[in-house]
Amino acid sequence: MDLLISGKKAVVTGSTAGIGFAIATELAREGANVVINGRSQAGVDAAVARLRALVADAKVSGCAADLSTAYGCQALFAACPQADILVNNLGIFDPKPFESIPDSEWQRFFDTNVMSGVRVSRHYLPGMKAANWGRIVFISSESGINTPGEMIHYGMTKSAQLAVSRGLAQSCAGTGVTVNAVLPGPTRSEGVADFFGKLAAESGISLDEMERRFFAEGRPTSILKRMIDPAEVAALVAYVCSARAAATTGAALRVEGGVVSTIC
Repeated sequence: MDLLISGKKAVVTGSTAGIGFAIATELAREGANVVINGRSQAGVDAAVARLRALVADAKVSGCAADLSTAYGCQALFAACPQADILVNNLGIFDPKPFESIPDSEWQRFFDTNVMSGVRVSRHYLPGMKAANWGRIVFISSESGINTPGEMIHYGMTKSAQLAVSRGLAQSCAGTGVTVNAVLPGPTRSEGVADFFGKLAAESGISLDEMERRFFAEGRPTSILKRMIDPAEVAALVAYVCSARAAATTGAALRVEGGVVSTIC
């Protein structure tokens, strides 16, 4: 299916690895002019080279900027003043008992996971409205609906993204701009794989056994019963970014393997 986004400028935040890189790759395959973002120049350069190796004739550039700060966002805007597609993927996670989370960590998670998307969307939205075409997607999480007890601060930010996404969609009523949230479930990104590998080593069990225990004990409602591949998330995101998804807006779209047990 041609998603009809060839030549569109697409900014994907936090896209040097994991879900973000998979999304950037899928959009590049569809002919979009993709901007990869990460905090370090070395990481951005490596991701750009990797994407070019994966996608022949990919139109891709990079911008190194820490979007958890207003200063970093300004660096992105200087490098890429306008965008047709914005995927707010930047996010951090860190399992930690509630009693051990200091104020500084709550603020860091909010600045990184929420304010980055707020600032970047605020910059690109006027241009999208003027062109009467645009796509903004927030990569939230099933944790935005099922707040995980082991990382409440993370769940809080993912719920906040849902509120921002829906509010922005309503502010675009009657225009050709859509705003949606996509909710992945447990996904085998590099960071998650490293985290599970560390837990498995500490417990003296295999990675496969650690994953089995996670779904049996930590996410028992999962229907998929396995980690999601980043490409499986990217496939949905690419469609939501497409011209064919013009009637999909204000939605929270789930690609979480059935972890969320409610119908709506």
